[in-house]
Amino acid sequence: VEEFTAVGVGGLALSGQERAVVVSMGTGTAFIWAEKDREVRHLCGSGVGGGTLAGLCSRLCGTRKYDQIAKLISGGDIGSIDLTVGDITRNTHPSLPLDITAATFGNVSDDAAPADFAAGVANMALDALFIAVFRWGVAGAALATGISQLVGGVLPLFYFLRPNSSLLRLTKTRLELRILLKACGNGSSELMSNISGSVVGMLYNYQLLRFAGEDGVAVYGVLMYVSFIFVAAFIGYTVASTPIVGYHHGAGNHPELKSLLKKSVVLMLSAGVLMMVLSQVLARPLANVFVGYDQELSQMTQHAFMVFSGSFLLAGFNIFVSSFFTALNNGAISAAISFLRSLVFQIICVLALPALLGLDGIWWSVAVADVFACAISIIFLFAKRKKYHYM
Repeated sequence: VEEFTAVGVGGLALSGQERAVVVSMGTGTAFIWAEKDREVRHLCGSGVGGGTLAGLCSRLCGTRKYDQIAKLISGGDIGSIDLTVGDITRNTHPSLPLDITAATFGNVSDDAAPADFAAGVANMALDALFIAVFRWGVAGAALATGISQLVGGVLPLFYFLRPNSSLLRLTKTRLELRILLKACGNGSSELMSNISGSVVGMLYNYQLLRFAGEDGVAVYGVLMYVSFIFVAAFIGYTVASTPIVGYHHGAGNHPELKSLLKKSVVLMLSAGVLMMVLSQVLARPLANVFVGYDQELSQMTQHAFMVFSGSFLLAGFNIFVSSFFTALNNGAISAAISFLRSLVFQIICVLALPALLGLDGIWWSVAVADVFACAISIIFLFAKRKKYHYM
């Protein structure tokens, strides 16, 4: 029996369906259309599969045996391999959780172990499989990350709970309260950023369900996809410029610091105007790409794009100023701007504006929150200008 025929007929028999798309995962992945008492057809295929995992692990980890790969993954730390959004910025955005992967293999350290590479490969392969092959979207990405964290974070506990050949083993210890408090204090800004992202996301979804039902949530998802790309440009510039700001601040090069601030502000505001105009021009084609199958939903998305585009105007400026103070070694101001922008102002806006403007109030919330954050950023810039000599 021909392979695809066996896969299709076998899939129908196992599922009890009369017609179905049967997915065969092996070295690669094949999609088969099967219908009872009719010819089985091969629809398409993907090069991502078990062979992808084995091939990459063979080069990176020195083995292609699945039992050894599984053992390596269980002891790996994906944080030593993948770069997350939280590694490059403290600023949150509804579409950018701090623990989401920003660059696969973008955080490879010199001391990364084969087990870490195995965890990274597993996450990358699962992302491709769940999103591109199974079409599970964001849920697939979440599942892939969850599985990679599980095998790389939870399974090693069983290793360290029992006697082993290493010098590390979990055992009883006394309470080091001072060290714990210091560690918690040092990570408080990241804690608030993660909390704010989760709280704000839930509030947006709650309000959208109230005012527009499931269609509103779908539109918000489209806005966040596009916003991810636009905001990533601001974050990219900020990440690149922060070390330069820190260097000139440490060296006492005040003229260079002034020049950097002036040029960066002009660039961020100009880019904000460009992105706002671009998002309005592309509102219709982008809406059709994502929700073109439903005319009413497409029109709602186009209107939301036109309103939401205002959020790009000041987003880059606020993100840069927050990171600017981080480079000046003033984490308190940086955290304050980030906290007010991503949590306080957005909560106020998403709760208050819909009461005044209805559904449009939700689309305006991010933009209005950025206006308030811009005012706070300007106040901090002027308040600290004499201390840091950047004006």
